[in-house]
Amino acid sequence: MKMLLMGPPGAGKGTQAGILSEELNVPHISTGEMLREAIDQGTDLGKLAKSLIDDGNFVPDDVIIGIVRERLEKADCSEGYLLDGFPRTIPQAEALDNFAAPDVCLALESDEELIVKRLVGRRNCIGCHLDYNVAFHPPRVAETCDECGKPLNRRADDNEEAIRTRLAVYETQTRPLLDYYGQKGNLVMIDGSGRPAKVMTRLRPILDELKKKF
Repeated sequence: MKMLLMGPPGAGKGTQAGILSEELNVPHISTGEMLREAIDQGTDLGKLAKSLIDDGNFVPDDVIIGIVRERLEKADCSEGYLLDGFPRTIPQAEALDNFAAPDVCLALESDEELIVKRLVGRRNCIGCHLDYNVAFHPPRVAETCDECGKPLNRRADDNEEAIRTRLAVYETQTRPLLDYYGQKGNLVMIDGSGRPAKVMTRLRPILDELKKKF
């Protein structure tokens, strides 16, 4: 099955993606992770991506499309994929239709204030890379990893101003994709509020039906 996982930043896509990938037996492909690798390696693309992301903006279509196409052509995607973070614009969606059209678009929706709270609270251990959230999954000692004791890192773009900028960009550039896939008849909307287990209870019956079709 070829599935898109969509929704605004902080809607819970990353949390659900691991579960869905295992259920569908397809690779979870996150454009965000691919970009972060480029940033960590200090490539030209990584430097460009970092400046854009830190300001709450998106990376240009032609760069992202090339990265995604190259990844979807790998052997592990022969039976499908779970794509998270792409497409974000209509031109990206049209490009994807030309080389790996999705079977279904699963869209998580969530309240804006909840999203801001989630993203402002995100932390990641600089040592073992465990994820935390100061509001929903805090460490036992503030800003310190429970497992290895190293400090927790907060992404530069996880501040309220940048988050609201990203949400505004989503509304103008990405939300129209819901209409795009809705017109194609392969859009499924899910309430992404609440804890991950609660969201999965909403997803379960829909996922079971999709597995029968594809």
